Amino acid sequence: MTKVNNSKNKVLREDKIIYIGSDHAGFKLKEYIRIYLSKTGYCPVDMGNEKYEPGDDYPDYAAKVARKVSETGGRGVIICDSGVGVCITANKIKNIRAVNPTNTVVARMSREHNNTNILCLGQNYIKPLLAKKIINIWLETEFSNEERHHRRVDKINRT
Repeated sequence: MTKVNNSKNKVLREDKIIYIGSDHAGFKLKEYIRIYLSKTGYCPVDMGNEKYEPGDDYPDYAAKVARKVSETGGRGVIICDSGVGVCITANKIKNIRAVNPTNTVVARMSREHNNTNILCLGQNYIKPLLAKKIINIWLETEFSNEERHHRRVDKINRT
């Protein structure tokens, strides 16, 4: 499926759009990820905060990204200091399956088995190089076609 970006007159594949967001504690890593995604053919849509604000709150940005992902069926990346707070917040939104992986194995398994649609990272624990590796694996891994995984994700979505 495609979407037209009239401002640049480009046609973008919807699967290349990644919604991103962070509070002050994840802002530096979010900016790094935003630039990285742009350079690798993705279209990051920054849901805020767009500037460093020491007093902002992660639930505001996590909920904004999660609602957009739920509404569009897309994917998102949210960052705070540990990744935990944004993950808890995102998982409260209908049809969101957010994960806070600390390595590439968990990132891959979360896509294959749980069809996660939001990646949550902690700026204080995930360095930029590891973040790139986790993001690459997470974005490139497809959901398994095994019936047991479909059945389990359906159960998650009904809770």
